[in-house]
Amino acid sequence: MPQFFQMTRRLWPSSGSGRARVACTWSTSTAPPLASQKNQAGIRAILEGVNGAIPVQLGGGIRDLDTIEHYLDLGVSYVIIGTAAVKTPGFLRDACSAFTGHVYVGLDARDGKVAVDGWSKLTGHDVVDLAKKFEEYGAEALIYTDIGRDGMLTGVNIEATVALARQLTMPIIASGGLANLDDVTALSKVESEGIMGAITGRAVYQGTLDFSAAQKLADELSAKKGKA
Repeated sequence: MPQFFQMTRRLWPSSGSGRARVACTWSTSTAPPLASQKNQAGIRAILEGVNGAIPVQLGGGIRDLDTIEHYLDLGVSYVIIGTAAVKTPGFLRDACSAFTGHVYVGLDARDGKVAVDGWSKLTGHDVVDLAKKFEEYGAEALIYTDIGRDGMLTGVNIEATVALARQLTMPIIASGGLANLDDVTALSKVESEGIMGAITGRAVYQGTLDFSAAQKLADELSAKKGKA
């Protein structure tokens, strides 16, 4: 089993995480993820590892309703539609209708413009305009990634994330640049703007962020706000 899947099975159930996110990045612009037996085995392993303790969200190359149904039947709680939502918005609308409450949309942007196909192509679409349209379709939440910061460990683009959240009623999951506990604190301060969570990957694997400590801090800061 690939090291990523082994780490996910070991780390997430004991970390206090609200959920686990699995991205089949290789499949965003190539074959459908169902074509990969390795991906299937890894996804099943993660689902078995968390054993229903936390919801699992899955994205990467999802382009048809049958794939969504397959993953939800496996036990995935939420699917993430990215490039397909931009290129074929009717598919996203149909998915939101058929699988109400289980569809997240992922928008990756640089300087306010949406990128597709694994960030290889920058479109002329404004991220706010698309987010509003997808909200109307019934997307459960939006994963917003600042691709200029993703994997760079330079801090989350709080300003852009909050500006987008203020234009929407659906919650946002922030992505791109989260590096340490200071970023967790900064995001917690703007939780009331509609920021429901954040995604981290490299910071955990490279050791700049203790995942359990980050989740504990986020929970404590959220609880304090609730009492205020």
